[in-house]
Amino acid sequence: MESARRRRLRRFVPPQHGAWAMLLLPYLIGVVAAGPRWPHLPLLVAWLAGYLLSYYALQAVKSRRPARYRDQLLLYGLSATLPAAVVVAARPAVLIYAPVFAVLLALNAWYAWCRRERALLNDLVSVVQSCLMVPVAATVAGVPAGDVAVPCAAALLYFTGTVLYVKTMIRERGSRAYHRASVAYHLAAVAVAGWLSIPLAVLFGVLAVRAAALPRRRLTPKQVGLLEIGACVLLGGALVVA
Repeated sequence: MESARRRRLRRFVPPQHGAWAMLLLPYLIGVVAAGPRWPHLPLLVAWLAGYLLSYYALQAVKSRRPARYRDQLLLYGLSATLPAAVVVAARPAVLIYAPVFAVLLALNAWYAWCRRERALLNDLVSVVQSCLMVPVAATVAGVPAGDVAVPCAAALLYFTGTVLYVKTMIRERGSRAYHRASVAYHLAAVAVAGWLSIPLAVLFGVLAVRAAALPRRRLTPKQVGLLEIGACVLLGGALVVA
């Protein structure tokens, strides 16, 4: 009985554990930077349900079997619609981001159709989608998007580097080209972060050391994930004191 329940649960929960940090951190950064407002609560529900809906929609595109994911699409489609409508009713200006998300999702769909969803460019498209939540949260709070430019840039710098770094630790382990690209990117990110703030420069210096040294060690995916949770906490702290 327990195994049957777990199987049913797995049908509705994507096996993408790292995605949750990329979903929640930009949202939290945006809310803290702009100041919390009540529409942020339905925004969070719509954001998480929208991710789950997009995950299973892309699986349907990839498999060419949409009927296989009908239950998930119905559940998460309905779960996302009402809170999204509440957000739009409260802050119609948020619709300005819809065309950008549509283009990015279309790119995700194309990679899914080609069964190349692990491609580097597709991962970077997902990073941009995630980091857009920082200005979205600002707009929902009635704050100009330009006021959260620094935290948005910091999130974009961090998650882009994480894509490269994690590939050197797991899927591209042993690839000298990826390792060189990751280290070069992180060194450049230190310079950009230094222009944003000193605390961010210190953090990205630590991340650059991580990118250079850790691929030489054989860490498990779980260990890599735990280290990234710590890095997310440090990024949030650096932004608070920046």
